[in-house]
Amino acid sequence: MDSGFSILEKLIQATQVRHRMLSSNVANVDTPKYRAKDVDFRSLLESESSGMKTTHPGHLSANSSGQPTDLRVVENLSWGDDNNVELDMEVAKMTENGLLYETAARLLSKKMLMIKSAANRR
Repeated sequence: MDSGFSILEKLIQATQVRHRMLSSNVANVDTPKYRAKDVDFRSLLESESSGMKTTHPGHLSANSSGQPTDLRVVENLSWGDDNNVELDMEVAKMTENGLLYETAARLLSKKMLMIKSAANRR
């Protein structure tokens, strides 16, 4: 399968996982000693894109590790022993995450339409 499909699929999956994590943070905004969590999926996307080929000398080189990276849960910094969920920050992250999901879904849909169109021309 095309690496573009793989990257977009992983991005969609990562945004779904992140949405659940951010929703949990919002749900626990008043829970004593709860630590806000987030999902670090940028490293996953970087490792996925490292497999992409450089087809022209002018292209930028990709990350050379080539090792797949799983999604990691990251606990946000806390200042003291209290709950560290900032509702405004979590809502902003959810909005950003939703836009990222929508963009990836649209790109995946357009990529599939291009393939379907090319197949119908044959």
